[in-house]
Amino acid sequence: MKALTWQGRRDVRVEDVPDPRITEPTDAIINVTSTAICGSDLHLYEVLGPYLNAGDILGHEPMGIVTEVGPEVGDLRVGDRVVIPFNISCGHCAMCHDGLQSQCETTQVRSQSKGAALFGYTSLYGSVPGGQAEYLRVPQAQYGPIKVSPDGPDNRYLFLSDILPTAWQAVQYAGLPDGTPLAVYGLGPVGQFTSRIGVHLGHRVIAVDPVPERRAMAERHGVETIDPSDTDAPAAIIDLTAGGAHGVVDAVGMEAHGSPGASLAKAAQTATALLPDGLAQKITEKVGVDRLTALHNAMASVRRGGTVSISGVYGGAVDPMPMMDLFDRQVTLRMGQANVKRWIDDLLPLVEDSADPLGVSDLTTHELPLSDAPKGYQLFQAKSDGCIKVVLKP
Repeated sequence: MKALTWQGRRDVRVEDVPDPRITEPTDAIINVTSTAICGSDLHLYEVLGPYLNAGDILGHEPMGIVTEVGPEVGDLRVGDRVVIPFNISCGHCAMCHDGLQSQCETTQVRSQSKGAALFGYTSLYGSVPGGQAEYLRVPQAQYGPIKVSPDGPDNRYLFLSDILPTAWQAVQYAGLPDGTPLAVYGLGPVGQFTSRIGVHLGHRVIAVDPVPERRAMAERHGVETIDPSDTDAPAAIIDLTAGGAHGVVDAVGMEAHGSPGASLAKAAQTATALLPDGLAQKITEKVGVDRLTALHNAMASVRRGGTVSISGVYGGAVDPMPMMDLFDRQVTLRMGQANVKRWIDDLLPLVEDSADPLGVSDLTTHELPLSDAPKGYQLFQAKSDGCIKVVLKP
């Protein structure tokens, strides 16, 4: 089959690889019909190379048709149309029962002291082959796959794999009282959906992003926007909300732009990516520093007693934090990988609603064949050609 493989920093290639096969009784195989490039895939493209091997198959936002099943997959059947959550969870352990599927005790990558295994996301999370491919082996298929209607375009359902549950959880973790304002840093795919969910749930939403196309898309869905390149965003949010937003979501993560500190961290990330893997891993795990502009601005934008909800991915071990300020203002921090299955009952009716209340049909800017996946990564990273979300068609 054809699959997108990682070969090095900013080097991904579509290659012929062996077809996946069932190895456990709870496995299934799907023929991938759509798969997306996620913002966190760009971290693999740029800074997390030390945890990848040449030939690793990327991608964790797939959906498709079941073509083969193991004997213990419950009611999953060949021919079912399914979306595959990015985290692999069993559904029967204590963590899954508590709605913390991202911490599944059955698939935890204990050798790396990490939570549930993830598709296509480094040795830290199990080196599980990903979904930017023609076919995908799905472990724990008795629980993970989300059955969807055989009708309707893939893009109606595809984002249930990751970014919609991630955005829903981000808003839930923000702990907003009814009708209170929400601020969102970053209007990539997760930030777009976070903002729209906030509007859908009755909140005033103010979002920050320097890219005009991203701000324009958000504004189509009732979101107020701020361009941080010509405005002090935290000061503006404090002024607009009379003291700060009750909840603030950081939907950017480790590669934020916007300050001298961010430039230094970027240089460190770039240098680390060029070192031998073993040394680079040790540096990342012991002295790694993220680009924290968005996170620090989010913390500066929240009102006293409010909550900062972090959905952007971070990896630094010695990130400087304004602990005195956070403590004094009694700020709550909540974060973590999305517990996809926990939120599906809330989200599936919304994506099936013909009124499209979350605007799932207004996110994809580029749909490309799998063979053009390297171009898709380049466009997405550079934010060129108005690129906000890339969907690949194997």
